[in-house]
Amino acid sequence: MTDNRSVLRSGLGTAGGVAVLAVATFLAGCTVGPKYARPSAAAPPAYRELTPENFKDTDGWKQAQPGDANLKGNWWEIFNDPQLNTLEAQVNVSNQNIAAAAANFLAARALVRQTRAQYYPTITANPSITNARPSSGQFGGVRAGSSSASPGFALTSFTDYSLAFDASWVPDFWGKIRNTFLENAAAAQASAADLQNVRLTAQSEVAVNYFEIRAQDVLKQLFDQTVAAYQDSLELTQIQFNAGIASDESVAQAETQLEATQAQDTNLGIARAQFEHAMAMLLGQPASVFSLPAAPLAANPPAIPFGVPSQILERRPDVASAERLVAQANAQIGLATAAYYPTVTLSATAGFSNTSPAAWFAWPSRFWSVGPALAETLFEGGLRRATVQQFRAFYDRSVANYRQTVLTAFQQVEDNLAALRILSQEIRQQDTAVSSAQRNLQLAMQRYQAGIDPYLNVITAQTSLLTNQQAAVNLRRDQMTASVQLIEALGGGWDAAQLPSLRDVSQVTPSTSSIK
Repeated sequence: MTDNRSVLRSGLGTAGGVAVLAVATFLAGCTVGPKYARPSAAAPPAYRELTPENFKDTDGWKQAQPGDANLKGNWWEIFNDPQLNTLEAQVNVSNQNIAAAAANFLAARALVRQTRAQYYPTITANPSITNARPSSGQFGGVRAGSSSASPGFALTSFTDYSLAFDASWVPDFWGKIRNTFLENAAAAQASAADLQNVRLTAQSEVAVNYFEIRAQDVLKQLFDQTVAAYQDSLELTQIQFNAGIASDESVAQAETQLEATQAQDTNLGIARAQFEHAMAMLLGQPASVFSLPAAPLAANPPAIPFGVPSQILERRPDVASAERLVAQANAQIGLATAAYYPTVTLSATAGFSNTSPAAWFAWPSRFWSVGPALAETLFEGGLRRATVQQFRAFYDRSVANYRQTVLTAFQQVEDNLAALRILSQEIRQQDTAVSSAQRNLQLAMQRYQAGIDPYLNVITAQTSLLTNQQAAVNLRRDQMTASVQLIEALGGGWDAAQLPSLRDVSQVTPSTSSIK
């Protein structure tokens, strides 16, 4: 009979274990919460600024050929400037904003791995050796009203040797762990996109500062040449004054013009120094140790491939980050919904315990316990419902932010396309104005030397020429800046395919490719 009961208990135990495993497997697939779907975002079929009518009267800038679908990799190489290439390589290594964003991504990725660990049971070992002596007042050792131990109760100290192993596991029946994992994984992917956005911003700032410095170099050369020309004009006027041809007033006017232009020439050093200092900061260097030799500004920007508007959704890291934050908010709804369901914990303890070290690991010294525990909130005054409503509102907010980011991206592309179109026309007009000013100066000088007009007319013509030449340089600087900003608006050389996958952000020994 005893054997039959033992067999029956054994069979029931096996069947019960299989049943529990089957139920656990079934319930583990019952993840609650909404299924994620990428939110829609309206994209125009084409950029408005790219119509042929808009570019029929422009020169100096052109669209890339249709075969040049998108920029890839090192987008700044399109400018074909070795010095710029060198600076961009440095910013990727030394820029501190990039370093901080990379650290943020690594921290977010570590949090994903922490969440992933919750899928597995926790096992601990607890060895202990305890020496103890019970009180003589315990176990009937001292009778009430008596001051001595009762006969037969010899109380001595003893040592307990114990080795216990504890295991606990929380099966993810309702998707609490899975939704937490998806939440943190989406946040890590958003952090990876943020890193790329910080990198793109730093690269763009380096390029803009570089072209600002080059524009200052051209202006410096222009003013140096102008000062030399004004010096020649002053010497000529003094010669004519000494010969009695020119008046003292003409000499004073020439001197005033020369000195004022020299002051402007000197003042150019302030802007160049500040742009150079900003460049040093972007490169992670002290401003006092960085310098950039003078060089000319490129005459025309390169042809930029821009693809179609819908590609913005895949090419801009800030759009990718906003979309991943929507996925994070969706997982948070599932996590809040899972709070409606109970938490089941499976725990087990086993080990050996004995007061004799020789018998510590003997079979009779074994002990064990195993069993499930269930925790369920019976009343919370509507807390869980309010929490779900809160995270649904957060989800709606993240969708709105995503769509706003997309709209901003389209705006920035159109803004810079318009800037390039208008600047191209303006540069052509300004170059014509420079040519006219040069011809006007030649005529004014001829009339002055012939004694027809006063020297003031020459000064007016010289000032007009310098102003128009300066405007032409600034327009070409603005054109190069708009080219950089257009590339940035298009996402640079980044693509959403470079975003780390769920596996990338959760593996124990992750690849570093996602932070390069």
